[in-house]
Amino acid sequence: MEPAAPRLRIYIDADACPVKDETYRVAARYGISVFVVANSPILTPRAPGIERVVVAAGPDAADDWIAERAGPGAIVVTADIPLASRCVKAGADVLAPTGKRFSEDSIGMALATRNLMDHLRETGQATSGPKAFGPRDRSNFLSALDNSVSRLKRAGATTSGEARGETGG
Repeated sequence: MEPAAPRLRIYIDADACPVKDETYRVAARYGISVFVVANSPILTPRAPGIERVVVAAGPDAADDWIAERAGPGAIVVTADIPLASRCVKAGADVLAPTGKRFSEDSIGMALATRNLMDHLRETGQATSGPKAFGPRDRSNFLSALDNSVSRLKRAGATTSGEARGETGG
């Protein structure tokens, strides 16, 4: 008996995520379940396949919830580099809201850069924050999300729509 194919699902690290609506639209098109995770209630559409998850208060509670469930077949949307690292190590596809894909090859440099910038800020060095989120970032994210879905489907992941006999995307 062959092991079941991983179920495609999307986890959104929802606090301050600027691409929630775009994620909902792509997920609906493919029939993918979305988990919107935060430590306070966030408005989500009342739509099949979208589940709001409110975790206990705490600095890493949402990250822990996502990381515990991330793995093959999962797409994680986050700008949090330590969370991205945990999810990449678990086998998930991880995308920043700007469309940047984190991989085994790139996550080490992203962590090192984050740690260096944290150190510079802690020592009083002036650093610029991230550049403003714009339309190009939104477009890059949509393209990267479509690519992740296609890549995971080619690798054998199934959507909830496929499990019900529907066809997606």
